[in-house]
Amino acid sequence: MTKLNRRKALALMSGTAAAAGIGAPALASNKKVKVGALRFTSHSGSFVAFERGYFAEAGLDVEFEFFQAAQPMAVAIASGDVDYAVTAISGGLISLAEKGAIKVIGGALSEEEGIDGQKFLASDAAFQAGVTTPKDLDGKRFAVTQAGSSFHYMGSKMAAAEGIEMSFVPLQKVGAIIGAMKSGQVDGWSIVPHIAKPLAGSGAVHIIGNVADYIPNYQVTTVFTSAKNAAEERELTEGFLEGFSRGVDDYAAAMIDKSASEDAMVDLIHKYVYTDRPRDKAAPSIINGTMRLNSGAALNVASVQDQLSWFQSEGLVDAGITIDQLVDSSYVETIGA
Repeated sequence: MTKLNRRKALALMSGTAAAAGIGAPALASNKKVKVGALRFTSHSGSFVAFERGYFAEAGLDVEFEFFQAAQPMAVAIASGDVDYAVTAISGGLISLAEKGAIKVIGGALSEEEGIDGQKFLASDAAFQAGVTTPKDLDGKRFAVTQAGSSFHYMGSKMAAAEGIEMSFVPLQKVGAIIGAMKSGQVDGWSIVPHIAKPLAGSGAVHIIGNVADYIPNYQVTTVFTSAKNAAEERELTEGFLEGFSRGVDDYAAAMIDKSASEDAMVDLIHKYVYTDRPRDKAAPSIINGTMRLNSGAALNVASVQDQLSWFQSEGLVDAGITIDQLVDSSYVETIGA
């Protein structure tokens, strides 16, 4: 397959606004790989796998590359600048999958009943003006990173369920959205709890609803790689998924099951998340970010199909793309297939 540079990968996007589980780790002779991530608690599976040597035991010499949104990460995978990544499905990712550049190979963050999840927020200005429930966002401005982002999907699914209409305002980066929420330039947003709760605690925004009430069992983020890696580098890819899955299991033991030290896990995550804060100030936000990361990187393909169908219904991706073009289901257990 022809390697794409970033310009070619972006050009491909411009036309759109393992059934049996993971195999044994590959002994890849200290193979250098770049892993794309966001500095979110929800990316802790990769951080734990790196810090505790699980990637190294799989023969991988991992280097992280950090992003501020999902779509640029998809471009980096397609161009070969990043080998593996964890992030939400975006219109750009789907379009690149249609062109044969990207494959989703596993699942990561999920909404799960009984575990606090993503929140719908109102700016303080909107809240004071009467926006106290998601339905009250009718006619208001809802922040997204880009058209075709997971924020766009979440907002649209809520709006459809409530029978309301909103204006979607693309602000490119999470930091820019936070600033716009604080200043009242936008009225609503949806985001993971480790960002939502501290902002609400400061009075800058208000929590007005739960994403899970509108999108139950939502496969929020997925593990993905280049189509070339999925097809031609099976041992390497299995090694990455094995290391990642061991990191996820450790994370769940500490942060959800409470069968391992939460303090030790917070110390580890703090190396990557809220690094500009002292540990004692960062810890509550890290803990607030605890959500389910799928054991064994299992993938909820029913949720992925729902997302694909929404992108198609909005005209954000080609109507002809199939789930098989987007997902390589041979690497992990699939749910809802």
